[in-house]
Amino acid sequence: MAGPHLQQPSFLLATLKADCINKPFVQRCHDLETVIEEFPAKELHGIFPWLVESIFGSLDGIIVGWNLRCLQGRTNPTEYSVALDFLEPSGPMMKLVYKLQAEEYRYDFPVSYLPGPVKASIQEQVLPECSLYHNKVQFPSSGGLGLNLALNPFEYYMFYFAISLITQKNSPVTHHVSPSNSAYFVLVDTYLKCFLPTEGSVLPPPSSNPGGAIPSPTPRSPAVPFTSYGMHHTSLLKRHIAHQPSVNADPASQEIWRSETLLQIFVEMWLHHYSLEMYQKMQSPHVKESFKPTEEHVLVVRLLVKHLHAFSNSLKPEPLSPSAHSHTASPLEEFKRVVIPRFVQEKLYIFLQHCFGHWPLDASFRAVLEMWLSYLQPWRYAPEKPPQSTEPFPRSVSEKWASFVQENLLMYTKLFVGFLNRALRTDLGSPKNALMVFRVAKVFAQPNLAEMILKGEQLFLEPELGIPHRQHRIFMTPTLGGTFFSSWPQTITDASFKVKSHVYSLEGQDFQYKQMFGAEVRNSVLKLAQVICQAQQMAKSISDHSAETTGPSFFSWFRFASSEMNGSYTGNDLDEIGQDSIKKTDEYLEKALEYLCQIFKLNEAQLTQMMMKCGTAQDENGKRQLPDCIESEDGLILTPLGRYQIINGLRRFEVQYQGDTELQPIRSYENATLVRLLFRLSSALNERFADQMDALCSRQDFVGRLCRYHLTNPQLAQKMRCSPVVRDRMGQNWGPRLSLRFLASYRTLLSLLLIYFTASWFHIGPVGCTFLILIGYFLYAVIMTFFSERWKPHEH
Repeated sequence: MAGPHLQQPSFLLATLKADCINKPFVQRCHDLETVIEEFPAKELHGIFPWLVESIFGSLDGIIVGWNLRCLQGRTNPTEYSVALDFLEPSGPMMKLVYKLQAEEYRYDFPVSYLPGPVKASIQEQVLPECSLYHNKVQFPSSGGLGLNLALNPFEYYMFYFAISLITQKNSPVTHHVSPSNSAYFVLVDTYLKCFLPTEGSVLPPPSSNPGGAIPSPTPRSPAVPFTSYGMHHTSLLKRHIAHQPSVNADPASQEIWRSETLLQIFVEMWLHHYSLEMYQKMQSPHVKESFKPTEEHVLVVRLLVKHLHAFSNSLKPEPLSPSAHSHTASPLEEFKRVVIPRFVQEKLYIFLQHCFGHWPLDASFRAVLEMWLSYLQPWRYAPEKPPQSTEPFPRSVSEKWASFVQENLLMYTKLFVGFLNRALRTDLGSPKNALMVFRVAKVFAQPNLAEMILKGEQLFLEPELGIPHRQHRIFMTPTLGGTFFSSWPQTITDASFKVKSHVYSLEGQDFQYKQMFGAEVRNSVLKLAQVICQAQQMAKSISDHSAETTGPSFFSWFRFASSEMNGSYTGNDLDEIGQDSIKKTDEYLEKALEYLCQIFKLNEAQLTQMMMKCGTAQDENGKRQLPDCIESEDGLILTPLGRYQIINGLRRFEVQYQGDTELQPIRSYENATLVRLLFRLSSALNERFADQMDALCSRQDFVGRLCRYHLTNPQLAQKMRCSPVVRDRMGQNWGPRLSLRFLASYRTLLSLLLIYFTASWFHIGPVGCTFLILIGYFLYAVIMTFFSERWKPHEH
C-alpha cells in the first residue's frame, strides 16, 4: 500500500481506485485500514466521498459498491466478516468519520435524492419540519446544478448507509438471499444497539489524540421542543428556507447528537416518502405511486420499530418527587421518553396506510403485517419478562399500556379496518393468507386490549365540554426556538384531549372517524367470518377431493374415470401442498374465527345463522351451489359477491364437456401424437365392428354386461335421451364403441414400461409380457363388471 510519503490526495485517490481493480476485497480493506491510521485528516478528506460511494453504491444506483444487502456469511464468510469488522461502530470506517469530524469538514449531498416530500419542500423554498435539515441547505452558486445539503462526516456517512436500502434496487440479488441474514441488516442492528442503547449510555467516539476527545459538531438549528408524550410537533407555520433559524448551542442536546442524528436519518430515509397531503391524494386509485417499498425495506423498518420499543421501554422509572425529575434525568433518558411519538409515529402511520392500500394481495404482505403488529405490541419488548405460565390462556395486557394504546388509536383502529378490507378481498383458502388473518385476530384478542381500544374510542367521542373547539387547538403545537431539551411545557393530563389531538394531527381537522366497534365495522367482521366459513368449506372439499383421488388401484392406472375426463374441478394452491397444510389452514381459520368472536362479542345466534348460510353451499347432491347471481332477460348475471366467490375459488359454475369424449381437447398428461393415432385406430375398429359390438351389448348374460361396462357410457346415453342438442352434436357416434385413448396417457405408458422392465428382470419376453398384461386386464374387467351398477341392457 502507498506509504506516508505520498503527500498528494489526488495521487492517493488514484492509487486506491486502482487497488479496487487489481486487489482482492480482503487486501483492499486491510490497505484502507492502514491508510486511515497513517494519513492525516487533510488528505483523508479528499478520499472520503469516493470511499463512502464505493462502499454503499452511488445515489443513482449505477455503482453497486460492496453490495452489503446480498453479502451473507453463509455464502461469503470471509468477505462478510471483513466488511462487518471494517464498518462496525468501532471499526476503521467510523474512526475515519470521527477523524474528519474533529476537523469540521462538510460534504455536499444532493437534495434531488432525498425522499419526495422533503425534496419538494426544499425545492419550493420551504424549510422541512425535521431539524435534521436546518441550517444545511446550500443554494447553488452561479452555474450550479442544484440544491445541496452541507453535511458533517457522520451525517454524510449515515445518509449514504440509510439511502442505499432505497437506491440499490437493481443490485444483483440471488434467490437464496435472506434479507435478515445480510451484512446490511446486521449493520443496521449493530448501529441501533450502539447509538440507541437499551443499557448504559452511548459509547463515546474514539479519540485520535491521547487523552483528547472528539468535539461534537457545530450545533444545528434548534430542534422543535416537545410538548408531552404522545403529542405531535408538526408546525402549521411555513418557514422560508432563506430564514433558517439561528444556532444556539445546548450542551445537553450535544451529549446524544449521534443518537438523534442516526434516528432522524433512518426515519427520514426509510419512512418519509409520503407527506400528509400526498397520502390524502394517494387515496384515489387513479393516482400513480411515486415510491414502492420492497419486502426487504419493510423488514428493516420492522427491525427499527422493535429496537425503538426496546429502547423506549428501557426508560428508568420516574422518581416519586416531581422536582427531582429535571435534576436526575439524563439527556438519553429524556430522549427515550419522546423517541416514538415525536420521531416515528406520524411517518410510520402514513407509511403503513400506504402499504395497506397499495401492497399486492399476496403473501408478501406478511412483512408489512408483522411490522404493524410489532408496533402495536410494545409490551413484547419490555425489559421485564412475563412469568412462564403453564396455563394455555394468553397473558393480559397491563393497564400501564393504556396510554400508549389511546395515543396510537388510529394505529389500532383505522389500520385494522384497512386490514379487514384486504382480508375480504383475499383468498383465505391459501394457508399463507389464512395465517395472516390468524395473526391479526390473535394479537387483537389479547385479554384487555380490546377494552383499551374501546376506551380510547370513547375518549375520542366524548363531547368537548370546557375544551376549546378543535380548530383553535394549534396552541398545542410547539413553536420554533430553543433546543430539544430547553422547553418542557406542563404535561396535559386530559386523556380525551390527547386522543383527539392524536387523531386530528394525523388525519386533519375534518376527519370522519369510523369506530372499530361500531355497526359498520361489525358488519364487515361478520362478512369476514362468513368468508372464513366458506374458505373452510373450500378446504374441506379439496381435502375430500384429494382423499377420493389418492391411492388408486394398480390396474385403474390403465383407464381414466369419466370424472377425470369430464370433470370441472378447479382448486387453488391447496391442491399442491398436501393434507397437512390443508389441516393447518383449517386450524388457522378456526382459531381466527374464535378470536374474532372474542374481540367483537359475536353471539352464538349470529354464528349459527352464519354457519347455516355457509352450509347451504352444499346442496342435497353434495355439490356446491352456483356463484351468487341475479336473473335477467339475458340469463344469469354475476353479482359482485359472485365474482368474489369465483376469483377466490369459493364457488364455481359446473361446466362439463358434453360432446363426444373421443373428441375432447388433448390433456397435458397425454401424448398428442398417440391420441391422434389411437383415435384413428379406434374409429376404424368401431366402424368395422359396430354391428357386432351392438349385438354383444344387447345380450342379457355376463358377456353382455361385460361389453356394456367397457363399450358404453350410460351418462352420455342419458344426456342423449334428454338433450336434443347433445344428440345433434354426437350424431351416430353414441352407440357402443371401443376407446383406446387411455393408452396415450403418460401414466399408462410409464406403467407399461415398468411392467416390461420388471418382466425382463424375470427373463420373460415381450410376447409373454404382453400376454400377462392382457390376462390381468381381462381379470380386472371381469371383477369391475361384477361390482358395477351398470348392468342394464343397452337401449338404442
